[in-house]
Amino acid sequence: MPNESTVEWLLQRDQPAARYLTLTQIFDRPLEDEEVKEAYSEIPTRGWAAEILKEQLPDFYGLRGYWHNYVLLDRPKYVATEWKFLVLVDLGLTAKNGQVLKTCELLSERYLKNEENYHLCTTANITRALLQAGYDDGHDRVRQTLDWLVKEQKEDGGWHCFESTKGTLDCWEPLSAFSALSRNRWSRGIKKSVERGAEFYLERKLFKEGPRRYAPWFRFHYPVHYYYDLLVGLDLLTSLGYGKDSRMKFALDLLRKKRRSDGRWALDALNPDLPADLPETDYSTSPPFEPFPAVPLGFEKVGRPSKMITLRALRVLGRAETIV
Repeated sequence: MPNESTVEWLLQRDQPAARYLTLTQIFDRPLEDEEVKEAYSEIPTRGWAAEILKEQLPDFYGLRGYWHNYVLLDRPKYVATEWKFLVLVDLGLTAKNGQVLKTCELLSERYLKNEENYHLCTTANITRALLQAGYDDGHDRVRQTLDWLVKEQKEDGGWHCFESTKGTLDCWEPLSAFSALSRNRWSRGIKKSVERGAEFYLERKLFKEGPRRYAPWFRFHYPVHYYYDLLVGLDLLTSLGYGKDSRMKFALDLLRKKRRSDGRWALDALNPDLPADLPETDYSTSPPFEPFPAVPLGFEKVGRPSKMITLRALRVLGRAETIV
């Protein structure tokens, strides 16, 4: 459990999203709780989510639910529609909010209409966020994408966002989409896919890939966008029920070591966080063909205590202690 000063810090009223997430995810308060309802009602009016919602462009001749431009919903990285939607859902907002609902409908229409439009990481990211937003798998497009993600799993149990016969730890989004779906809605295919996917991560202890350690994976980031780090892996695997697996020990020990003396965790870096010697790829900040340079999206200062990192860390440790 967090210490008293950390609890007070997380429950400060200036950031109702952090307050709401603390009440519901750390203290398991029900959604019907009056304090929870009050915090949720304030998310669109004050703090990080309110800042994003204010920037959403007004409806224009049937165009609605977008930021920056309607043509490219993922450009510029990381401040266009797709990225801001992922953050709004992370901050607790759902399709009950009118502005979020507009974006749910826009992204579903643009990205999930048919398989020709699918890109693994984008499709999985949006599917997860739609499920978290309550735009659930009762919608045919969402159920269709979940089935497609099962089919796209590699022989080794992982996934890859680009052409490859093998999976990579970097492609965590399909598992995250399954984790956002209620267990009683898992098909046999999804259940088997989750088991194989979790084993892929556990075999590698959440970090073992390639001849040397990949430094960005050992730094904690928020927002995550489509990048991986050890906190992403811990959050994902504990949400799926693997918090007590012995192969989680290295990552859990690292998480505990990174806890500050005041009981909080710091924001280590903002994405894109890439090594200087990384060859140009679609992950790069601005490859030669990219007309829109990447713009980091962040709300908290790097190197300082972060409410979002601290919330996720506490959530992980809570699950690791209670999940069998």
